[in-house]
Order: sequence, then structure tokens, then C-alpha cells
Amino acid sequence: MVITKEPVDNYVPLYVRDGQNATQYVMTTLEELGLLKMDFLGIRTLTVIKDTKEMVKKDLGIEVEFDKDMNDPKVYKLWQEGKTCGVFQFESQGMKNFMQELKPDCLEDLIAGVSLYRPGPMDQIPRYVKGKQTGEYEYTHPSLEPILNVTYGCMVYQEQVMQIVRDLAGYSLGRADLVRRAMGKKKLDVMAKEREVFIHGQVDEQGNVIVPGCVRNGIDEESSNKIFDEMAEFAKYAFNKSHAACYAVVSYQTAYLKAYYPSEFMAAMLNSYLGNLDKVPVYIDECKSLHIDILKPAINSSELKFTVDHGNIRFGLGSIKNVGVAPIEAIIAEKNENGSFKSFTDFCERIADKAVNKKCIESLIKAGAFDEFEQTRSTLLASFETIIDTIQSAKKKGLEGQFSMFDLGTENNETNMDDIKYTFIEKEEFTEKELLSQEKEMLGIYLSGHPLEKLREEIERQTTISTKDLMAIDSKMNPENEENLSEIELREQYESNVKFKDGQEVKLAGIITSVKKKFTKNNRIMAFVGIEDLYGPAEVIAFENAYLAAKDSLVEENIVLVKGRLSIRDEEKTSIIANEITDFGVQKRKILSINITNLDEPTKKKLRGAIKYFTGEMNNIAVEAQEGENHLKCGAIYLTDKILEVFEEIVGKENVGVKEI
Repeated sequence: MVITKEPVDNYVPLYVRDGQNATQYVMTTLEELGLLKMDFLGIRTLTVIKDTKEMVKKDLGIEVEFDKDMNDPKVYKLWQEGKTCGVFQFESQGMKNFMQELKPDCLEDLIAGVSLYRPGPMDQIPRYVKGKQTGEYEYTHPSLEPILNVTYGCMVYQEQVMQIVRDLAGYSLGRADLVRRAMGKKKLDVMAKEREVFIHGQVDEQGNVIVPGCVRNGIDEESSNKIFDEMAEFAKYAFNKSHAACYAVVSYQTAYLKAYYPSEFMAAMLNSYLGNLDKVPVYIDECKSLHIDILKPAINSSELKFTVDHGNIRFGLGSIKNVGVAPIEAIIAEKNENGSFKSFTDFCERIADKAVNKKCIESLIKAGAFDEFEQTRSTLLASFETIIDTIQSAKKKGLEGQFSMFDLGTENNETNMDDIKYTFIEKEEFTEKELLSQEKEMLGIYLSGHPLEKLREEIERQTTISTKDLMAIDSKMNPENEENLSEIELREQYESNVKFKDGQEVKLAGIITSVKKKFTKNNRIMAFVGIEDLYGPAEVIAFENAYLAAKDSLVEENIVLVKGRLSIRDEEKTSIIANEITDFGVQKRKILSINITNLDEPTKKKLRGAIKYFTGEMNNIAVEAQEGENHLKCGAIYLTDKILEVFEEIVGKENVGVKEI
């Protein structure tokens, strides 16, 4: 935002972009002209916090007040155990791993975490963690200790760069900020001049000292040069601490709400992502891990949005496809004014004059909103139109006052709704698969149960990627415009770039949601296959050879295993080019068995280190240590032929084996 004393067009030319007035000059030109430019960052998390507090007040009668010192051990336990899904800035897997290693116990650690876990300063993480855990710090020069002791000797913040040039070389506040900007923007010519000033100072024509410099202040030239080199390197990535502190406070508040009011917090999170099919399944999965059930929509219990219902979360009616906000508000208003609906026909009678059409009622039936009544969904779908027509006909007759000459003088002839006889067309209930399919169609997710839930462990063993990973890859990063991206996007993009590359071989399992066949210019057949796993959708491209080999498996709602390579392209969603698509089958489980009976302690220590090193997100084999007659479970690792060779080298080939169970 550009803020001026007089109308902006008195200073700079404007144009209209996306319906908004914008300056024709870029931000750097505006700054050079002396205009005030402000960035205002809006984050959905603030709404989540507000909504959670309101739900807690409504459900529990508690006014949430965050502890002012922000040092609650129960809250920090979430970071220490890697349970930060939904916690602002700390959701990505890499950040969870960092926090589990760091074991934060104060706000300062969160501020540093937000700042360090970004491309560039990540190199400082091992040093920071070591300082935190051991209390051992290293400084290039003792004069840096008062400035860097809060970050265990690491140069993390822009403010630290400014304080170094001020305290060590005697810079003014304004000039210190110019150095910080020059380093951040990599202005080499400015930095070359400032190096000399930083080390030896600056005098005017009369010989008056303007900037003392490090040497005048008792710091040797070698250390001064080394400190300047460190600043120049880390200032490129250094974070603004005041910004990071604001983020850390918001992070702590979300963690506090999750620790003490998990149901209300997760309901607010789900409401903030309504309509986003990428995020909602992830948070619903998190609710399961917190032992919070997501209850299906219910006409008498649900509100417009997700709400808390006896510690669980009730799906909102407004999230159902084809219903719209206005009809749901009318239904809720009727329920609040005249009490709960007693039956399906009672519902139809009471909303007959409201803006609720047949399509809306059909969607409510498919979503399971009337399951509390005695009829099956199949019966209601077969009967609801006839019932509505009967009610509308009766009401129309009553409104028109239709009666014969022989009715004159008799009692009131208004139609009595109690006299209407309804006929339900009784049908056998749909199969579980059909019910789940209808819920998926109406809610965008599988709610009562997921077709893949029973296969979760087997899928994790046989695959190397999930749609959660694909979502992270699709968090686009433009390095030249880094300031305008959220830190979460930068972080997830960085992690996905490290872990997954274009053309990398991967395995993905899921249920087929669509198959679109197409002929290429060369008249060769191919298919775009929509696949969904437990977290969301993905696109698989099957060219002719892969398609023809797999066509019998390419049927909607069939569960398949895709082996292929990643296709990562700018401005396009990441997809998988299939080499092979087969029906998903349960495989025998493998165990890496290691005989440690005759191993000495140094070898066992090496072995423990290797197991820890090869433990990750995509573990595909359990590890068992055999000592005499005892068999000890040692977790699970990701195992390849090369990794197997590492274990054979550590303990001897005769002590390692892979067996099936």
C-alpha cells in the first residue's frame, strides 16, 4: 500500500489492475521517490484463533486467555513430539523434524525456528541445535557474544547484522540499516565500500572520524574481515526478528488452543479451509490421530459450518454440494424457531415455503443428513419427490380456498397437514461402497470411512510418495519474489525440491476417480487418470503402452498401484507419468533381521546410528535385532539394495538377512 499526504495521482501515474488502482512505478522506484510503502499481511490463522475462542466460549463458557509468559510446558510438548499439524508456520514435515531435534521450551526457540528453517540459513540449524543442547557456543570474536548469545553463536536475524556494525564499528542506526539492505539485496559495489569502512572506519576531509571502524575499536583486522564475510553470507538470508517474533506469538497461540481445546481448534481449522479439497482431508486425518471423530451431517445437530458436538466435530450443512448458504440458513432458522424436526415428512412440511428446492433435499439425503430418521437413504431418494409434490399440492389447494357451493356455511376449509397420508417407496439400503461414494460426491471427502483406510499400513509400505508430497511440490516458489510468499510455501517448496526431483521414479497408490481417454496427434491412445489417496487427488498420465497394459484396471473406484516418474513443471500441477498401473494387492511383509549377539559396543553404536539415519517418512521395512533367543523390534527404515550393503558392512554380511512374514 502506498500512503501519501495528498491523492496518490498527484505524485505518480496510476492504472487499474484487477479492479484496483495501482501505481505504474515498481516498489523500488516509489522508495527512491520518497513515498511511504507499507506491506499489510493478512493471515487466515488470525480468523482461526478468533473462531476457536468464540466456540470455546459458546461450548464451554470459558474466556480463553493465553499465558503472558508463553512458557507452558504442555504447549511446547506439541513441538517436542512433532504434533504441530495446524500450528501456524510449523506444519511441514521438515519443520516438525527440526523441532523434535531442537526440543524448544521457550518463545525464543520458536522465533529462531521460524527464521532458520528457510533456504540458506538452514545451514545454521546443526550449530543452533548443538548450542541449545550443550550450551557450547563459538564466536569469531569475543565482542560478538552479547549480540549472538541469544542464538547460540549463530547469525540469524537482520537486527543482529545491524547491531554488529553499530557496536563493533560504530555505525549510526541509519547507516547500519543501509548496510543490512545492501547485503540483503546483494549490492556488491556498496558492500565492497562498506567493508573498508567497517574495518578501518571513515573520516571526513578535515580528519574528523565519522565511523570509527573495528580496528579503532580494538578488533584485529583478520577477525574484522572474517566477521564481515560472515555477515555478507548470512545477511542474504537473515530474517527480520520482529517479523519472526510476531509469527512465533501466533504460532504459540495456535499451539495453546490445540493443546487445551483440540476439538474447537480443529473445527475452526476445517472451517477456514472449506471448499479446499487439498487441505480438508489432511486436517480430518489429524482429527483421527487426536481421537476426535468427524460426525456426518445431521439435520437436527449440524449448523452451517463445522461445530463441536460433545468433544467431536460435526460436519456443517453448508459444506454439502448443491445446497447453498441461503437454504441452510432457512432450515436452521426454522429449527431454532420451532424446534427439532421430528421426521423426514415433518421436515418437508416445515420447509415447503422456504427457499429449499428438490436438488438441495436430494443432496442432504445423499450426505446422510436424515439418517437419524427411520427410513433408509435409498427409500428417501425413491420417495422424496412424491412427498414434496403432495405437500405442495395440498398447500396450494388450501391457499386457493377451493370448495364447492355445498361447503358454504361449514367450518374452516383450510387443509390440515395432519390429514395427509404419505407413501414411502421402501427400498433396500445401498451397499457400503455406494453409501461412501455418495458421501464423497456430496462432501468432497470420504467421511463415514475411506475405502483405503484398511489398507493404510500396506500402502505406506508399498509407496514412496503421497498426495501430501505432491501438494508440497505444488507450493510454487519464485526466488526473485521471495518476500511476497508465505514462509510455509517457501519451506514446503524447499523440502519438496530436496526430496523430489523432476523425472524421479515414484510409487503412488490410490482409488481411481476418473479416466479420460484421448488420442494424440499421431493417433495414439493415452489417458488422464484421476487418483485419490487418503489425503487428496492426483493426476496420472498413461501413454499408449502403459494404458494398453493397464486398461482392465482403469475402472472408476478400483484401487491401483502406479509406478512412474514425476513430472514437475512451473505453473502446472505436478503429475505422474505412468510406467505401470496394476491392481493394488497386499504383499507379504518383510523384516530386516540383524544378529547382534556377538557385536561389541562400538559396532552396536554404529548400528543404532544407521537405523536412525535411514528412518524417514517412507519406511518400507521393519527392523528386528536378534540377541541369542531374544528378538527385539527396532522400528522401521527405508531399505534399498545400497542401504542393505551399508548394514552388511557395519555388522558383517553373515549377520544380516531379509525375511518375509
